[in-house]
Amino acid sequence: MKNIDFRLIKTNGISLHIAVAGPEEGPLVILLHGFPEFWYGWRKQISTLAEAGYRVIVPDQRGYNLSEKPTDVEEYTIDKLRDDVMGLIEFFGREKATIIGHDWGALVAWHLASTRSTYVDKVIPINVPHPAIFMRNVIKHPTQMFRSSYILFFQTPKIPEKLLSANHYQAMKNMMRISSNTGAFTHEDLQQYEAAWSKRNALTSMLNWYRAIRAGTMGQISNDPVTVPVRMIWGRKDHFLLLMLAKESMKLCKDGKLTMVQEATHWIHHEQPDVLNKLILNALNEA
Repeated sequence: MKNIDFRLIKTNGISLHIAVAGPEEGPLVILLHGFPEFWYGWRKQISTLAEAGYRVIVPDQRGYNLSEKPTDVEEYTIDKLRDDVMGLIEFFGREKATIIGHDWGALVAWHLASTRSTYVDKVIPINVPHPAIFMRNVIKHPTQMFRSSYILFFQTPKIPEKLLSANHYQAMKNMMRISSNTGAFTHEDLQQYEAAWSKRNALTSMLNWYRAIRAGTMGQISNDPVTVPVRMIWGRKDHFLLLMLAKESMKLCKDGKLTMVQEATHWIHHEQPDVLNKLILNALNEA
């Protein structure tokens, strides 16, 4: 894509494929994708942030697309994912960065801000609550438990891979279409995702993020207050997560602000990129 460079770098003992844009001296912003995306999911944000003067780094997180795919489930615990991001910040010679995350990327952003706050200027989580809030509430609320039941399915070995990859990953494509507003994902977009999912060991590695919940992640999550500024953005029509979780997350923040976007779903960065970009820039420009 225009004005975006791609490279492989070493961080935290693995190779990550990253997209890089914007002036080298600009304030560092890292965009973290979630399941089942890769750097491409942020394509509508990268140029806007780069043109505003920010140095934008967008990794394929470990296990995804062109990044390295460790085989052990324990390699996908949330501490490992956090340390990958810390390594990115250090690789670019910075002490800290603003971290913007969606879905699993937001969980990683929350965790970094909660446990290694010196690396974070500001965190902008999109449509995912603080991991401690999620874990605390998912069992207590039957509606949320139902919406999150796919996580239990993903714990099963091999069967999810077979079902999700069948018929050119039709189940995954359907999930993205059904849970988003009409037209959010084009045929070309889904072809890009299919190509990423089809990489050797990619689907298992992506699912290992969920399987690692029982293999270490739960014990690593912090309940401590988040001390860095948090500017949370939430599409109100999210099919996967209750709005209550977003509001509860604000109670863990010493400097938190929640902005809701009325007609957006879980996929706000695809559906309303101009609105999201404006909200991100407003948050970045706050004193």
